[in-house]
Amino acid sequence: MRVIGTLVCMGALAAALACGSGEESAPAQPTGSQSAAPGAPAEPAAPAAEPEPAPAQQAAAGGPGSGDAAEGAAHYKMYCATCHGETGCGDGPLSAGLDPKPVKHCDGNYMNTLSDEYLFQVVKEGGAAVGKSPLMAAWGGSLSDEQIWDVVAYMRSIADPPYRAKGG
Repeated sequence: MRVIGTLVCMGALAAALACGSGEESAPAQPTGSQSAAPGAPAEPAAPAAEPEPAPAQQAAAGGPGSGDAAEGAAHYKMYCATCHGETGCGDGPLSAGLDPKPVKHCDGNYMNTLSDEYLFQVVKEGGAAVGKSPLMAAWGGSLSDEQIWDVVAYMRSIADPPYRAKGG
């Protein structure tokens, strides 16, 4: 069994190395003070592409506390309840077969220690993105950032004891 797994991994690695884009690398185009031909006017350098925003910056698009718990309830029921349960107590129909068990969103003593940004990231990018179970799916491909903030607001609303934002 171990040999088969090793062969599969080696085959996948070989395929990845052999693939590539199939295109030859184009020679570098002259930019800035370089010129294509002696005496030709220099072309300005193309502006540098802006880097992708970090997850925390992406999360700030809606922002902590911006979600609508009532809207989040519908998304939670559709995407989360199968594992976390209708009331968020980790007792959804699929939870029996999961190891580790789903987090209990109804447990305010645990949930209230987590930041809104962290909850947003877990819902958007999945458990593996934060070092948790890879069984926790990433819902960023199915839910918009606004909808994810709604889910975070709903998770806050079902925690007991209730969530109290810092400073409030």
